[in-house]
Amino acid sequence: MYAIFGSIRITMPGPIQSLSRLFFLLAAALVGGASADSGPLPPSITSAPLSVDQVVSNLVRKDKERAQALRHYESIRVYRLSYRGFPGDRDAEMTVAATYDSPSTKNFRVISQTGSKVIIDRVFKRLLESEKEAAEPEMHARTLLNRANYDIALTGFEPSDKGGQYVLAVYPKAKSKYLYRGKVWIDGTDFAVTRIDAEPAQNPSFWTKKSEIHHEYIKVQDFWLPRRNESVSYIRLGGRATLTIEYNNYRVLDSSRSSTKASSSNSDVGAR
Repeated sequence: MYAIFGSIRITMPGPIQSLSRLFFLLAAALVGGASADSGPLPPSITSAPLSVDQVVSNLVRKDKERAQALRHYESIRVYRLSYRGFPGDRDAEMTVAATYDSPSTKNFRVISQTGSKVIIDRVFKRLLESEKEAAEPEMHARTLLNRANYDIALTGFEPSDKGGQYVLAVYPKAKSKYLYRGKVWIDGTDFAVTRIDAEPAQNPSFWTKKSEIHHEYIKVQDFWLPRRNESVSYIRLGGRATLTIEYNNYRVLDSSRSSTKASSSNSDVGAR
């Protein structure tokens, strides 16, 4: 476990759209497994209501609007990591109260922690420390889901009575552990990310050979925030590490759209 977790460094950019990067960076540290070669971009479909360029343009514009509108929120996070394999099984859990203040201030208060001290100190707590550092605008810009950072194709459209969802295939343009490749689902009305299935763009660790990363998002007031994130790491020595982060009790206390009204989400697992 010390060999696996001993050199982990995880960062995270700013609010809204880039919040999802936290989980890819964490997965990159724990999971690895992806080479830097992204492969050919599949052709975009032509049967969807909008073209890939229109979807991406709307996504970038709406994400910017949401980022500018969000002033403050609070939530409760539950981090869990379970490792099974050589040299021994390990488990840990930590519950954290998180707050965000525009444009890039984040604070965390640990409510409870149990289990492996190695995981708590070398994964969970470093994750929180690095998240503060990585909220700077420069890192935020380098990890946004846009044409500057990714090659993007529209591979599907899933219609529904709520406007449907566009399915994008995304491939990073840079060989960076802070980016990812895979599929992204975009809400056809709000043009926000609702789901991601992907893997890190680059393997940062010898100790891992394969990764599976799954993110879910939920709409809270006018904003899309993380609901649940899971990464599964397959270790070269035969072990398996499963990390989940659950987001509960969102409270959007202040925004440019509603400066005094508090909005809360009390789902069992909380979004982006």
